[in-house]
Amino acid sequence: MKKVLTYGTYDLLHWGHVRLLERAKELGDHLTVALSTDEFNQRKHKEAYHSYEKRKYILESIRYVDAVIPETDWDQKIKDVQENDIDVFVMGDDWKGQFDFLKDYCEVVYLPRTEGISTTQIKNDLNLKK
Repeated sequence: MKKVLTYGTYDLLHWGHVRLLERAKELGDHLTVALSTDEFNQRKHKEAYHSYEKRKYILESIRYVDAVIPETDWDQKIKDVQENDIDVFVMGDDWKGQFDFLKDYCEVVYLPRTEGISTTQIKNDLNLKK
């Protein structure tokens, strides 16, 4: 079985997120998503609208996602790859090069972002409509 791993906050889930998860799943048989915890988001100075538990619940309902694990810090990726027997690590290409150190442990793939949608765009659009 070929296992794939990706990371993210997945707040304000949109079709670009789902498309990324679909493309990640196409690279293997099992997709694990490491989901940023609320505490980790605070340390990154990132505020999610939905709590970790609600974001996890949403991700678990998506057919492409087989497992969701917590992301609690930047340095857990090597451990996650090893402990989950990961074959392919996937991130959006806005992170290109940032995770090449994982090539010693698994294949690293950067997928192009979905054109025309982003969480930042949604937040900006909602602020304009007030």
